[in-house]
Amino acid sequence: MRANIWTVVGLMMLTGACTQQAAPAMKMTPAPPVPKQSAGQQGHLTRVTDRSLVCMVNDQHMGRPQIPVEVSGRTYYGCCEMCKDRLANDATFRTATDPVSQRPVDKATAVIGVTQDNSALYFENDQTFAAYSRQAAGASR
Repeated sequence: MRANIWTVVGLMMLTGACTQQAAPAMKMTPAPPVPKQSAGQQGHLTRVTDRSLVCMVNDQHMGRPQIPVEVSGRTYYGCCEMCKDRLANDATFRTATDPVSQRPVDKATAVIGVTQDNSALYFENDQTFAAYSRQAAGASR
């Protein structure tokens, strides 16, 4: 029985992004929903003005400042030590694909939008953010 527990724990550490159990010293709580009246909201997407509130590994708006990670003069944010290590050591966690242009974007410089479920989306510029927002607003009608 004890070996099975350690096997599961090991697999969770190898395969999953951090969870509430991954960082007991830093209790993670869900972020409050982004207020509907926030400046920058367009359709069902709200523009993030403070990127430090986003865990860039889990791609979630966390509602409070995250751990800054500087890599090559750019700052990324993670919610726990595991995310901090991933951002520092794996470039794939520092980039995303713009959902409109389908081009890669650096999360440290991207325009960030948050959906109603607090998921973060990364855009290469204001134009692709606006295009996605218009598309999302049109789809909800």
